[in-house]
Amino acid sequence: MAEGMTIEELRRAQEAAQAQGQNITNYSEWESILVDFETAGIQSTGSYEGDLKLHSQIMAQIDQLVEQEQIQKTQQQIQPQNKPEDKINEQTQQDKEQVVKANVVNATSSTIMANYMKYYHLLS
Repeated sequence: MAEGMTIEELRRAQEAAQAQGQNITNYSEWESILVDFETAGIQSTGSYEGDLKLHSQIMAQIDQLVEQEQIQKTQQQIQPQNKPEDKINEQTQQDKEQVVKANVVNATSSTIMANYMKYYHLLS
């Protein structure tokens, strides 16, 4: 199994390629993927193709979670008749809920990616 690529290793490889008048194909995208992996605590597969595939799978899972959350919220929403002052309070409450949901999604996605990588490495 190939050792994972780090952002620093990728940057050094890009600098070496540029010194020879070349560039690493898909450098910017790969760097972005590695930043996501580092943030989530996931180890790179060591190749651009492997990292791209893994990142796509993880992002699809995150999108599914967000979509499920939105469906649940839509199903639970009741549209009461609000007074003008209640609309301000409702908006403030919605803003607070969005912050909480963003924190939950971030934590959940990190957990999903960490678990996925744990199982991925166990199966490898």
